[in-house]
Amino acid sequence: MKKTPCEMIVWTVLPCIRKKLAKNLLGKGLSQKEIAEKLGVSNAAISQYITDKRGGNVKLSDEINGEIEKSANAILNGEDAVKEICRICKIIKEKIDILEEIC
Repeated sequence: MKKTPCEMIVWTVLPCIRKKLAKNLLGKGLSQKEIAEKLGVSNAAISQYITDKRGGNVKLSDEINGEIEKSANAILNGEDAVKEICRICKIIKEKIDILEEIC
C-alpha cells in the first residue's frame, strides 16, 4: 500500500528536520535542554539527534536545508518551533517529487 505524503514526512522527514534544527540551534549557542524545550521533545531525543542516532540519513535539497536554516534563526528569535516545522513540511509536501526520491 502506498503511503501518504504525511506518513512519509512523519516517519522519515520530520526526524531529519528536527535533527538539522537541533544541530543548527546547538551551533548557535543553545543548550540541549533549551533546544528540547523549543522543539517540544525530550533532552534525550536532542542528544540522539546531535549524535546521529536519530534522524536518519535523509538527503534534503539545498532549498529545504536553507529553509531549515531560516527556521532555526526564527526559533532563536522567539518564533514557535511547531509553526516553523509545519512551514517546512508544507514546502516539502508541495514538492512530492522530493518525497518520492527520499522514500
